[in-house]
Amino acid sequence: MNTRVFAADDPAQFLRERGAAYFELTKPRVVSMVLVTALAGFYLGAADFQSRTALLMLVGVALGAGGTMALNQVLERDTDAIMDRTCGRPVPSGRTTPTAALVFGAVLIVAGLAILWSAVNPLSAIVTGTIAVLYLGAYTPMKRYSWICHIIGAVPGALPPVAGWAAARGTLAAEPFVLFGIMFLWQLPHSLSIATMYQTEYARAGLSLLPRDRAWGNPASVAMLAAAVALAAFGTVPFWMGFAGRVYLPVSLILGAAMLLFTVRLLRGSTTARQVMFASLLYLPLVLLTMVLDRI
Repeated sequence: MNTRVFAADDPAQFLRERGAAYFELTKPRVVSMVLVTALAGFYLGAADFQSRTALLMLVGVALGAGGTMALNQVLERDTDAIMDRTCGRPVPSGRTTPTAALVFGAVLIVAGLAILWSAVNPLSAIVTGTIAVLYLGAYTPMKRYSWICHIIGAVPGALPPVAGWAAARGTLAAEPFVLFGIMFLWQLPHSLSIATMYQTEYARAGLSLLPRDRAWGNPASVAMLAAAVALAAFGTVPFWMGFAGRVYLPVSLILGAAMLLFTVRLLRGSTTARQVMFASLLYLPLVLLTMVLDRI
C-alpha cells in the first residue's frame, strides 16, 4: 500500500507512523545518555539546584542533540542503506525523505539553542552548538577516511556535562573539564568495541572505523588499552579535587579496574567486543551516579 492510500484510509495510523519515524531520527537512546551526563554536570556545578533551570537545560540540550542525530542520519543515508543494522532507519528505509529529515533536524537544533540562549544562558548554548558543529562537521565526515574519527568524535561526545555545568554556573572551571576527560577516555573503549563488533558491515559500507594491523599490532588496540589505563587513573581525579566524596574513590577505582580488565581480555582474545561495550555502558552511569549521590 502506498503512502497516499495509507494516509487516506487511516490518517491517524499514518500520523502515528510518521511521528514514530521522526522520533527515531533523534536516536532517543543516544539522547538519553547525553541528558544523563548533562544533568550530572548541572548538578555538580550548581551551588543551589534550580529545578526550572535544570528542566530548561534538559529541553534545550535534548532538542539540540536530537536535531544533531537527525542531521547525522541525513549525511549518512547512503552508508546506512548498505548496512543491515542501519538500513531500517527512517531515511534509508523511505519512511522520511532526506529533505524532511534535514528540515526537522535543523529546526530542532535552532529551537534547542534558542531555549538555552534565552532561558538558561548563552554559554550553555555555545557549548551545545559546538557539540553539533564538531559532530556533524568533523566526526561524521571523518568516518569515511580514518579510524581517528573515534578520537575526534570523543570530543563532542564528552561535552554534555560541560554544557550542564555551563547551564548551572554561566561560567566554566577545571571541574567540568575533568568530567570531559573521564567521558573522553571512556568513549575510546566504548566506540572501538562497537567498531570491532560491526567491522565487516562498516568496511562494506566504506567506513574506516578500524585501522589495519601493523607488524607490531593494531593501533586501535593500543588506543583502547591506553585509554582504559588512563581512565582507571584519571577517574579518581574528582575525589582528589574535592568535588566527589570518599565513597566515590573506591567505586571509581573498582569500575576503572573492571574496564581495564575487560579491555585487556578483549585484546588477548578471552572476551568479546560486545562484553566490553556492555561494561562501558555500566561504567559511565555508575560513576556519574556515585559522584552525584556522594554530593547529597
